[in-house]
Amino acid sequence: MKSIRRTLLLGILGCASVAASSVALAQAYPVKPITLVVPFAAGGPTDVVARMIAVSMSKSLGQTLVVENKLGAGGTIAANYVAKAVPDGYTILIHHAGMATAPALYRKLPFNPLTDYEYVGQVIDVPMTLLARKDLPPNNFAELAAYVKANAKTLNLANAGLGAVSHLCGMLFQRALGVDLTTVPFQGTAPALNALLGGQVDILCDQTTQTMSHIKGGTVKLYGVTTRERIKVLPDTPSLNEAGLKDFEVKVWHGIYAPKGTPAPVVDKLNGALRVALKDPTVIERMTDLAAEIVPESKQTPEALRVLLKQEIDKWGPVIRASGVYAD
Repeated sequence: MKSIRRTLLLGILGCASVAASSVALAQAYPVKPITLVVPFAAGGPTDVVARMIAVSMSKSLGQTLVVENKLGAGGTIAANYVAKAVPDGYTILIHHAGMATAPALYRKLPFNPLTDYEYVGQVIDVPMTLLARKDLPPNNFAELAAYVKANAKTLNLANAGLGAVSHLCGMLFQRALGVDLTTVPFQGTAPALNALLGGQVDILCDQTTQTMSHIKGGTVKLYGVTTRERIKVLPDTPSLNEAGLKDFEVKVWHGIYAPKGTPAPVVDKLNGALRVALKDPTVIERMTDLAAEIVPESKQTPEALRVLLKQEIDKWGPVIRASGVYAD
């Protein structure tokens, strides 16, 4: 009996010690710079979002968030890197909807999005735009649809790499029109857009965070947005759903993740800094300019990100498997 009591007492003391150390860790954290890993190229849309958020979060946390770009395999190299990192809150990940499409696109994924992370919170939702090089003949979506069907063998479609959201958007676009275009993958959206601007590729589906300046400058042709309804910053541009691609919707949501096992107090502190950043007037103004929507406070929680991720995996998995298009 004494042995049992002693074991129970040691267990209680052990739990108390762990709780105390977690509190102490949260109070001290962070004591050095934090690495915010971005799965895509510098200058790309996710990178733009990451750097804006990092500046504001750094102020709240009292330590610099250093943005590190780890490219490749549709974001899975970066996601796997963070999943395997030390769970101390000093290596975190910002990723977009590609986190949900990866389990279907990559049949031998080295990490599990639903079990290998702690969730920090949702960040923003970003519409995508369907663009073409500025000298492509069609002047509206109806003309583009007819032109693509008539010239499918000679047109090409760029994307930011297999598994990227631009790849998924392009895949849905081809399926909706019943065509099979030559696809040209790049290592990130920025180089894909540069190729479009240079006339080396014909069509690209890309986020407004990357394309608004070029749309306003007239250096690309814009045919539609991928949300169900028109967006405020482009009121004269129809949604693809409105233009005739029924139920066509691709919205790029972003979330922040930490390795599984990161102490809850540390996750809470990161979430608190994220919430402050999403109220920062500078961040709000910049996001508005880019047609990005900061998610409501109710979606800025770790639990909301977990629920969204599960829903999106369930949504896109069947679509990707039915297409038979895989990235591995």
